[in-house]
Amino acid sequence: MEDIHINESIKRLSRKELNEYKKSLKMAEVEEVIDLVFYRPIAFILVKLIYKTKVTPDQLTLTAIVMGLISGILYSFGLPLTGYIGAFFYFSFIIFDCSDGQLARLKKNGTPFGRLLDGIADYFVVTAIYIGIAIGYSQKGDHSHMLLLLILSAVSIIIQEVLVDYYRTRFLDIVNSRNNTFEEGIREYRNQYIKLKIKKDNWFKKSVIYIYLVYSKIQRSLTTKKKREEFYNADPKDYYKKNRILIRLWVFMGPSAMRTTLMICSIFALFHIYFWITIGVFNILAIILWIIQRQIDKTYVIIPKE
Repeated sequence: MEDIHINESIKRLSRKELNEYKKSLKMAEVEEVIDLVFYRPIAFILVKLIYKTKVTPDQLTLTAIVMGLISGILYSFGLPLTGYIGAFFYFSFIIFDCSDGQLARLKKNGTPFGRLLDGIADYFVVTAIYIGIAIGYSQKGDHSHMLLLLILSAVSIIIQEVLVDYYRTRFLDIVNSRNNTFEEGIREYRNQYIKLKIKKDNWFKKSVIYIYLVYSKIQRSLTTKKKREEFYNADPKDYYKKNRILIRLWVFMGPSAMRTTLMICSIFALFHIYFWITIGVFNILAIILWIIQRQIDKTYVIIPKE
């Protein structure tokens, strides 16, 4: 009888943990598969360990950035051993980067600046890692062709992630019938930047907001064909039906796919394969998805009259 009670308690605990895990996630359609089955379950364990502490999502984000910067430094040595350790720190960055959002959703203590910092953390880290890889190659002699591939790969990743981030956010906005968080975010952060600039205070926050505003400008140039076109208020169910498969394909080439590919290739010192995947495979996929997305968008986009 006692064993039956213990088993029932374990089942109730398991259901509770599963429900909490689900609450810590975004909509499944906008989550990368590798996140759902690998990174986020590990990150959730970390979240449960620190849930009752005073650790904030922003502190997890900053820890993630530190882990990523250490990874970039290790890659700069250009040695097999430092490559292995660098991959481990990059893996730690991914876990902490996943955990900040999960903690914020569970505790409901996320902040606009925290979401902004989390959003650009990946760009800080990827920049550091690419610089580290470039330094590592430069120490091995003439590898100008690899440095060229590195630059092309970096530009490709920026464009790809800008597209993924924009269409994922828009999908969530429309399907969840919420306001245009992209446009609202730009207005909100632009006002904050002006206030900080006048006060000449908090240079870190001001720098982060400025980077976001530049990032948003790139997003607009890549996703909006005409400056005067506006996205029509689509029916959530209809939009979900038309874009459900497409958004899964967009997130297939999301940040975690890039990170995992880079980690694996760095362990085996096969950076050239990583470069060709990001420059070739993902660029071709991005172009195909962008063309399809524009065709679907034409059923919702209107041009306001003068």
